[in-house]
Amino acid sequence: MVTIKLDVEKFIGDNNFNLWKMLGCCSYDARPSKCWGREGLGKFPGVFESPMFRADGLKIYPTLVIRGTGLYELWKTGRYRNYPPEQLVDIVARILAMVPPWTRVYRVQRDIPMPLVTSGVEKGNLRELALARMDDLGLKCRDVRTREAGIQDIHHKIKPEEVELVRRDYTANEGWETFLSYEDTRQDILVGLLRLRKCGRNTTCPELIGRCSIVRELHVYGTAVPVHGRDADKLQHQGYGTLLMEAAEQIAGREHRSTK
Repeated sequence: MVTIKLDVEKFIGDNNFNLWKMLGCCSYDARPSKCWGREGLGKFPGVFESPMFRADGLKIYPTLVIRGTGLYELWKTGRYRNYPPEQLVDIVARILAMVPPWTRVYRVQRDIPMPLVTSGVEKGNLRELALARMDDLGLKCRDVRTREAGIQDIHHKIKPEEVELVRRDYTANEGWETFLSYEDTRQDILVGLLRLRKCGRNTTCPELIGRCSIVRELHVYGTAVPVHGRDADKLQHQGYGTLLMEAAEQIAGREHRSTK
């Protein structure tokens, strides 16, 4: 089940915080046939499409049955049932396909040792299994983590070639968000990102009141390079962060009409 605390989310965005969501699914008070089945999937697009909900990051936590808990007793007596592991992989794969390119999926199951898990998942690499299932289904995951330059280099030995500035605008929690990024669009590799927000009326910080725009996150991916170091083969300290800030400043001044 997904609970949307709208007032809190408006406050978070307008006061320069990142917003992560934890999606806990197949909880005890949800019937198994409705929490993860095809009917349940129909609820997930709203998580990503609703302008009152859109988050910067997600953690997807299917319910795990752990020995010694109250849920274990319910499971043991047949009063709780979660979905078979293969079906769970299929559902998570379809959820990952819905994630927009400005959202990062931080985790796809809790970091609990598998010997402690009685029911819920059989293996500890649910994300990897879901991504493999996406390949089988012809689906693609375009979240921030999957597209990171470092991840692409490590797992696929692919490096960005033709990098360009990409702009995506969307409304989130009564605010105007602009997701700026440098990407190799042909290979779908993300080099760096910047989250820009035009402050709304929900800010409580005195310095953010008025015609103000804020940079909520700036990140350049790839192998770490020392602060004063330079490496032509690495992406960091190549000027992408500066270029992103310059683009954000232009939008804040010309379009937001912000004075700070």
